[in-house]
This record gives sequence, structure tokens and C-alpha cells, in this order.
Amino acid sequence: MSRSATVLVFGGNGQLGRELVRALSPLGNVVATTRSGRLVDGTACETADFGQPDTLADVLDRVRPDFVVNAAAYTAVDRAEDETVVAWRVNAEAPGAIARWCATAGVPLVHYSTDYVFNGQSSRPYREDDATAPLGVYGQSKLAGEDAVRAAGGRHMIFRTAWVYASHSANFLRTMLRVGAERDVLRVVADQVGTPTPAALIADVTAQVLQHPGALSGTWHLTAEGETSWHGFAEAIFAEAVAAGKLARAPTVEAITTAEYPTPAKRPAYSHLDVSKIQSDFGIVLPSWQDGLKRVIAEI
Repeated sequence: MSRSATVLVFGGNGQLGRELVRALSPLGNVVATTRSGRLVDGTACETADFGQPDTLADVLDRVRPDFVVNAAAYTAVDRAEDETVVAWRVNAEAPGAIARWCATAGVPLVHYSTDYVFNGQSSRPYREDDATAPLGVYGQSKLAGEDAVRAAGGRHMIFRTAWVYASHSANFLRTMLRVGAERDVLRVVADQVGTPTPAALIADVTAQVLQHPGALSGTWHLTAEGETSWHGFAEAIFAEAVAAGKLARAPTVEAITTAEYPTPAKRPAYSHLDVSKIQSDFGIVLPSWQDGLKRVIAEI
């Protein structure tokens, strides 16, 4: 990628979008879009409404990017069960519209998907070519988005990621730190296993991949290394926050089952993604989820 290249980032105010604007800026001219036309700091930017997929080609025509990175998504997993039409429009129809424009224009597209495309019944980490079988509307709509990107026929890189968090925005880590400072005891699900992944890591790897020679196109799993439960993640968050002086004391974290914490949407019990392909294809070394957590806590 030349430094004069224009990179269009959809979803510039999301936790991943904010990190992408940072990570991609050294590579060229980054143009961010948000639904409001304003970034978090109040700066004006391009407006893109994923609730109206047929308007997205106008944004692309105006910016004429050399690369497109789509970090916009409907991620309210439980609410999606009631808001099926909206989730499908944002997660499936909008990426399809973008992908068709990119295919016609010959512009590479980076698109992000999720571990929730799997049903969680595997006994080993999921590989890219394993059968998908999402349990809820969120996973189904994200899988439909993957399919729409592939069907467009252009050069694309689909990165499936999982359990994304950052030092900013709304996420599990920030919720735990807030609630943990208020309560002595928390109850957290211990029978769902996956890989906590910093948004900054996803953005930095994306920047590396876009600089990689060769026109690779396909699907890759992109998370930190290793696995834990939500309970294990919570305990690690508190231990790290106390060690870093960000929290006075760690609350007791009680392990509960998914059945004890019912939610509208079913979640995969096991969604550890095998990341060996992205590491071998692009020469990338991914950190353990514990090292990733340490870095994010230090930023707070």
C-alpha cells in the first residue's frame, strides 16, 4: 500500500473502528465514516447509514477509496433476536452492497466476522473450513454477510474474530471494572469458552496484512492465542487491574452456568478459533490473550 492510498473505514466510532483509524493512518489517507457524520472527538467525517444499504454506493463513489475496511456491524446479540430485520440489514445487506461496489471497482475489501458463526459443539479450535451453524440471529446475519462478500466476486479478506474489547467503548472488560469497583461479589458464566481479543490487535494485524505483498483473498481467523471462559477472563481482568494499580481490590468472582444466566440468544459453549492460518500466510505472531489483556489494562 502506498502512503498516498485512500483507505475508507466504515464504522469509525466503534471500538474496532477507532483502533483501525489509528493503526491505518501511517499507511495512507484514512477516511472514516459514522452514522452521525461525527467522530468521537467531534470531528466531522463521512456519513454512512448501514440501515440504508442502498445509500452506501454514494459514499464509495464520493470517496473513491483504494481500500475499504468494514468495521461497522450490529453487535447487540440478544436484541438481534427481536430486531431481526435491522440486524440482517446491517450485517448482511450492507456488506453485500459494499462488496459489490468494491468488486466492480477492483478495490480490495476487508470485512470482519465472528466466532458466533459456529455452534460451539467442537472439541478442538475451529478452523476456517469447518462447517458453520450459527445459533442465533446475530451469528446468522454475520454469516450471511460473509456469504454476500464472497458472492460479490471481488478481492476480499474476511477476518473472523471473537470476544473483542478495548480500553474504550462499551465491552466486557470495562463493564467488569465498573461493576467490580462497586460490588464485593460477582457471578460470571464459566461454561462458555473462547478467546478475549483486543481491538487494537485486530487493527494492527489488519495494517500488517494490507502491507503484505501478494493478492491473497479469503477467510482467516484473527484472535489472540489461547482460550478461557468469561469467568476466567473476569478473574484475569481483576488480577491485572489490581497489579497495575487501576483497582483497589479484586471482588470475588463466582462461577455460574449458562443455565443460571439465561439470555434471549443462545451462545456457543466453545468458540476457540484456530489462528494458525493467518500466522503462516502473513508471517504474523499473535500474543496470548493474557499478554493482550496486560497491554489494554496498561492503557486505561
